[in-house]
Amino acid sequence: MSPPRFIPGHEVPARPRDTALLFAAHGLELLVAERDNTVRIPTCAELPELATGALFLGTLGDVDCYAAAFPKDISPPEGMKLVPARGLFNRLDESLFGVAGRALSIAEWDATHRFCGRDGQPTVLVPGERARRCPVCRTPYYPRISPAVIVLITRGDSMLLARNANFPGAFFSTLAGFVDVGESLEETVVREVKEEVGVDLKNLRYFGSQPWPFGRSLMLGFTAEYAGGEIQVDGQEIAEAAWFTPDNLPQLPPRLSIARQLIDTFIAHVKARSTPA
Repeated sequence: MSPPRFIPGHEVPARPRDTALLFAAHGLELLVAERDNTVRIPTCAELPELATGALFLGTLGDVDCYAAAFPKDISPPEGMKLVPARGLFNRLDESLFGVAGRALSIAEWDATHRFCGRDGQPTVLVPGERARRCPVCRTPYYPRISPAVIVLITRGDSMLLARNANFPGAFFSTLAGFVDVGESLEETVVREVKEEVGVDLKNLRYFGSQPWPFGRSLMLGFTAEYAGGEIQVDGQEIAEAAWFTPDNLPQLPPRLSIARQLIDTFIAHVKARSTPA
């Protein structure tokens, strides 16, 4: 059976909310009901005060979904707790996990744009779209999406992976960075790689994209071939970097990330190329 399809929406449906799912977010944490080591998303009926002002996200199959910010100054209801949303991967259905990521960003946007940054007036929701607007100067405020590039660099059957100095754990991943003002995506890839590990690139190709709520970003994936230079890590963002083959891999990022998709795709390509026809 295929997973239920999520259809995003802005207009609140004219039907009761009691059985709808309520994704209550606090920063990058999500409120869940936990029992016997299993977790589930609570319903609006279980969180009536939050449900009243919750934002409609869309429908997952035939179930309505809402998002709300969970207040800092109250304790979770009995049987519920705030958990890092990233840690819910493989504990929630994949489709639910995707909606949870969307809810994190929407809840934060709604909580941080209640007042106009230009004249300080309270903003109001705009019917028909995901926006808040100042009623005085008419400035609209949309959910922030920060574009970032991520690239897998290859050299024959090897790939260049790096360990970020700021990430927990000792896993190695692809290189990534945020797009600067006035840059194309390709220019960002070349700049970030040169800054972080000091090598040059050729044959840059687009791979795919992935919304990434844990940095409020849209990850745009690329592949590129090594064109020259010696690895010289910046010592600030990157702690170490090296070339790895499919037979000699370090600890890798989790499978939910586009970084892992890039790595796994390259590994499959190398193995297919080395298998006799």
